[in-house]
Amino acid sequence: MCDIDHFDDDRREYESRGLVTRKQFGVLLGAGMSMMLPPVANAAAVTESDVTVTTPDGTADCYFVHPASGTAPGVLVWPDIFGLRPAFRQMGKRLAESGYSVLVVNPFYRTKKAPTAESASSTPIQQVMPLAQTLSETTHFTDAKAFIGWLDKQASVAKNRKVGTQGYCMGGPIAFRTAAAMPDRVGAVASFHGGGLVRDAANSPHLQAAKTKARFLVAIAANDDSRAPNDKTVLKETFAAAKLEAEIEVYADAAHGWCPPDSRVYNEPKAERAWSRLLELYGKALA
Repeated sequence: MCDIDHFDDDRREYESRGLVTRKQFGVLLGAGMSMMLPPVANAAAVTESDVTVTTPDGTADCYFVHPASGTAPGVLVWPDIFGLRPAFRQMGKRLAESGYSVLVVNPFYRTKKAPTAESASSTPIQQVMPLAQTLSETTHFTDAKAFIGWLDKQASVAKNRKVGTQGYCMGGPIAFRTAAAMPDRVGAVASFHGGGLVRDAANSPHLQAAKTKARFLVAIAANDDSRAPNDKTVLKETFAAAKLEAEIEVYADAAHGWCPPDSRVYNEPKAERAWSRLLELYGKALA
């Protein structure tokens, strides 16, 4: 999971390596909310709406977007610690334009409706950490079942095709546990700069995920790898032992949080590589 020191370290590292000046960094923070993702070639027309999903703990406010006609595989998106916001709506819409029915959730609905981070990804991490601490293995499982159950009731979701799930930062381990919660329904799992995938416990997300039948994409930030260099090896060995297809890659020069377009360390070339690998995963696993 994200922590306060890592975000400050990332900022200093990004500046010290000459990837962005302090002045440019400030401009990025100010402009982050208006940063646009590259367009989708032959994008499908989509229908988007704000929806509420009933869970065992209440009602979750979410964003649902899907192709305007026909059915498409469902995808459940778990945002990073800064929650459901315009950047993740952009990301969900882009995925829908690529042919998927996408539910982007507010994981903190028990405590606060979106937006849950006052200044999106430039919100001080200290302000949002208490929200992340309200979640647990139990909520991961119950929410996963509720959200996928909701997706399966939608006319735009193809019932004869597997569901995909993807998570960012703290959403990485939740995506792993989503597959564990619905092993017969989830066919593909992606984690981008996920935190806490490998833990020294029997209920570690990577051990739970290894008991599923899904295919995996794990994109690791370079500085996360430097902090936990053995995690990639553990993931590779665990998935290989379970005979699960898994692409595990450390993204050189990509800092933790590089994928969302409003991130202060957004790296478009690396984010686009991660995006292309995601589409490749879904194209194989959800076909």
